[in-house]
Amino acid sequence: MEKLDIKSLTLEELTEAIRQMGDKPFRAKQIYQWLHQKLVTDFDEMSNLSKELRARLAENFILTVPEVARKQVSRVDGTVKYLWRMRDGDCVESVLMHYEHGVSVCVSTQVGCRMGCKFCASGLNGKKRNLSAGEILDEILFMQKDSGEKVSNIVLMGTGEPLDNYDNVLKFLHLVSCPEGINIGQRHISLSTSGIADKIETLAKEKLQITLSVSLHAPDDETRSSIMPVNDAYPVERLMQACRYYFDTTGRRISYEHMMARDKTDRPWQAEKLAKLLRGRPGHVNLIPLNEVEESPLSPSKPETVRRFQQALEKRGVTVKGLFDVSPEVVGTVYDKFTVRHIDEIHDFCRTNGVDIAILTLPKTAWPKALPNRACVAFGIFPTPSCALKTIRMSSSKTSTWAIRSWPCATA
Repeated sequence: MEKLDIKSLTLEELTEAIRQMGDKPFRAKQIYQWLHQKLVTDFDEMSNLSKELRARLAENFILTVPEVARKQVSRVDGTVKYLWRMRDGDCVESVLMHYEHGVSVCVSTQVGCRMGCKFCASGLNGKKRNLSAGEILDEILFMQKDSGEKVSNIVLMGTGEPLDNYDNVLKFLHLVSCPEGINIGQRHISLSTSGIADKIETLAKEKLQITLSVSLHAPDDETRSSIMPVNDAYPVERLMQACRYYFDTTGRRISYEHMMARDKTDRPWQAEKLAKLLRGRPGHVNLIPLNEVEESPLSPSKPETVRRFQQALEKRGVTVKGLFDVSPEVVGTVYDKFTVRHIDEIHDFCRTNGVDIAILTLPKTAWPKALPNRACVAFGIFPTPSCALKTIRMSSSKTSTWAIRSWPCATA
């Protein structure tokens, strides 16, 4: 008999499995807590269970334990990027991010991806397999274990299309929000999809309290099909029909993701068409900086183009969220570091890159003698990256372009 992935079982399913093994049902809750709260890596660690029961668990179930194959920590804001090696050797990525409201994580749902989006590196080799509900959960459990921090928010926006792994992702959503587990409320979970319209409608019928993020990226079929093959199966009109059904069924606002690619998705007429497309639809637009992929012909939009695109949307009544919700160093949008010797270098940077305000983050022990210890017209200086990020999020200005930089200082 094939062994079951024990972490993919709900508490009810585990209770029934323990009953069928001839043991007392209350043992299931103890086992569930060992797996989801105490994060054991071996059945023998479950010290309040009999040796016989632990042996029978090992005979009937698989206990998945991902291995950290690579770990990168951002020097800008402490964001951690993990590469996990699963029990069969396959690898997936996860990201842990720090915010004032808590720790957020971005997790993968598949090994590879078959959506074929032109701007995404994770789909270059196609889809290899789906992750089980337990494997998706493991990404969160072991990020918590490695970091020692409690995760408060989840984004399903890593490798893979969540709705292409619908059953396992749906079970994961129930597992991660279970009160006897890590109990992360569904309102703190965001699921990002490339736009599989029929699955969006199926998900709506579950009436979950999660946030749905739709990777729209272009308001017209010609552009969207050229960068997202899924649009051939579910054109923009069909996708927006599904989004309307989702809101009408769940009452949950939708986040529309729009990736900014130079001369591809950032043209003025596209901002006008996007605003028209979203008119009367509760939700907001996230403008996403393009993370350059070597194999892709797409390149990031210029800062001034992004600013004009955002202004065009807001002028037409569309709510637009900020650009840098994750570490620029991790996603590859941070500018090259250089040594600052004079205040004019900051102003030159702003003029050259079309930036209104540059955020300069420095350790308290390294304030440059040539620069003032206070905010100036063209830039701000902050002692830590988190202070800089907080200032960006609290800014009342909707027209400023922010560039986060970590400048080493000249000692002489």
